[in-house]
Amino acid sequence: MASYKSLDISKKILVTGAAGFIGFHLSKKLLEQGVTVIGFDNINDYYDVNLKYARLEILNGYENFTFIKGNLADKQAIDALFSENKFDIVVNLAAQAGVRYSIDNPQAYIESNVIGFFNILEACRHNPVEHLLYASSSSVYGNQQKTPFSTDDDVSKPISLYAATKKSNELMAYTYSHLYGIPATGLRFFTVYGPFGRPDMAYFGFTNKIMNGEKIKIFNNGDMYRDFTYVDDIVKGIENMLCNPPEADENGDRATVYNIGNNSPEKLMYFIETLEKALGKTAEKEYLPMQPGDVYQTYADVTPLIEKFGFKPSTSIEEGLSRFVEWYKDYYKI
Repeated sequence: MASYKSLDISKKILVTGAAGFIGFHLSKKLLEQGVTVIGFDNINDYYDVNLKYARLEILNGYENFTFIKGNLADKQAIDALFSENKFDIVVNLAAQAGVRYSIDNPQAYIESNVIGFFNILEACRHNPVEHLLYASSSSVYGNQQKTPFSTDDDVSKPISLYAATKKSNELMAYTYSHLYGIPATGLRFFTVYGPFGRPDMAYFGFTNKIMNGEKIKIFNNGDMYRDFTYVDDIVKGIENMLCNPPEADENGDRATVYNIGNNSPEKLMYFIETLEKALGKTAEKEYLPMQPGDVYQTYADVTPLIEKFGFKPSTSIEEGLSRFVEWYKDYYKI
């Protein structure tokens, strides 16, 4: 029987990457319930900053929200952030995202995902918090053949620098938990999609091209599977965990990692067909070989999530893509 503490709305929560996709949705859900949220983001131009400002405009409408612009890699800024606020819980979602971008721009990943996360860990060490949650990724599983992917699997062979930085986050969090007692939970997200999403993600790029009558590129000739996870399911999973830091293991360490995925991989071509139906338009397609750093399949084993919280993501891609398309047409005034 799942047993966990529900959200305590008296908590003061830091959400880094608050102007980002998941950070926005999580912040909004917490703010709606009366939680005090401090949002932190550098609003970089990896993708259209107008989308980030549109998210922030919504969050700024809540009295219990405060936004601070800054860079995770700036140790002084992070130290000041923590010394000026007494955070109960920290959710570190700020990161340089994207597998393909990491091949051409490795420096951005080291600065944000490694140095930036180190600064968060140091800040939590010197300003103790009840719980640190941080974004990892299904990318850490690499091209593993065994499915579904379990958090017990060996993930020592990442095939992109992005994945390597995420695995390093898990190792760093474990070490800091062991040395300094920081309760830390890593979240391996599986292909998150939905309204106010990231334009660099395939489903968003496909939508732009389909609506503009342009050809979409389909890698590995469409023979790929993804555990597409709707953003509201991700947010619910995080919300369940916030007031439930890991209990000490046999070594006294309080660090754990969860998969958050739909537990139901879909073939890429079916995902595209479903998107076409939702848009009411058919895409012109160009089939290409697999790209460097890409994986053939993602598939989350979410058994620990079910056992601990009685929860698993459940939004179908039909429902999720329908909601995304509704938002897309409204946002772009189509």
